[in-house]
Amino acid sequence: MKRTMRTTRIALVTATLAGTLWGLPQGLLTAAQPLDSSATAQAAGPQAGGAAARLNKKEFREVKVTENHGIVTLTGTVDLYAYKAEADKRVRKTNGVTAVHNLIEVAGPNLPDEVLGTKIVDKLAYDRVFYGNAFNAISVSVQNGAVTLGGHALSYNSRNSALALVDYFPGVKDVYDRIEVDPVSLFDNRIRMQVFRAVYGFPSLNRYAIDPAKPIRISVQNGHVELYGMVDSEGDKNTAFIRANAVPGVFDVKNYLQVADQPAKKQK
Repeated sequence: MKRTMRTTRIALVTATLAGTLWGLPQGLLTAAQPLDSSATAQAAGPQAGGAAARLNKKEFREVKVTENHGIVTLTGTVDLYAYKAEADKRVRKTNGVTAVHNLIEVAGPNLPDEVLGTKIVDKLAYDRVFYGNAFNAISVSVQNGAVTLGGHALSYNSRNSALALVDYFPGVKDVYDRIEVDPVSLFDNRIRMQVFRAVYGFPSLNRYAIDPAKPIRISVQNGHVELYGMVDSEGDKNTAFIRANAVPGVFDVKNYLQVADQPAKKQK
């Protein structure tokens, strides 16, 4: 589902609350600024005036609002994908609006997909370092500036944090959420921590805990363990698999660890 149509726990609050963004990583917070009249969205149609009034922020100064029988169409440009998504949510709250057709284009830099993907991966690597970073295995793919996030997240907070980071990343034109949040259970939590200790507690593997952006990432779903990340050798990959598989209660282990400078292999 497109992010422009999804409901997220990250609520973008208005300038009356000092522009605070709850749940977003530090550094992505954007304070609302006073608007002059030139920043008001253009409007056409009976309901469009009310919709345009909800976009009276400088982020939406190039947005045009038209309405036909309760269906609002948004056109124009914004600087970040987050503003496109926010415009959609704001307009849907307008009385009389039954649907929103969001045709806003995201301006900003046009980065090659490979460059944009690499930059996003680097940012995500350090996201939520002190909140179970080693248990997030979020994948990134980019096509024509549209970013798809997949893989696994430890919690909805981790998922939402990753999505928010990408929403506000310059050059992102669209965002698709394919992240799976791992199940919550005492059983999985016990396995998760035991696998963590078994892997990182082994002498040849504990060096992977030095850089929080490059850990062996551990995902657990109902007793099934998956390993992700990059290791230096085939021996390290096999050792991590053996150590995880030896943890009591683990049903099976899928080894998606990649060896540096080698293509990814799957081991069961």
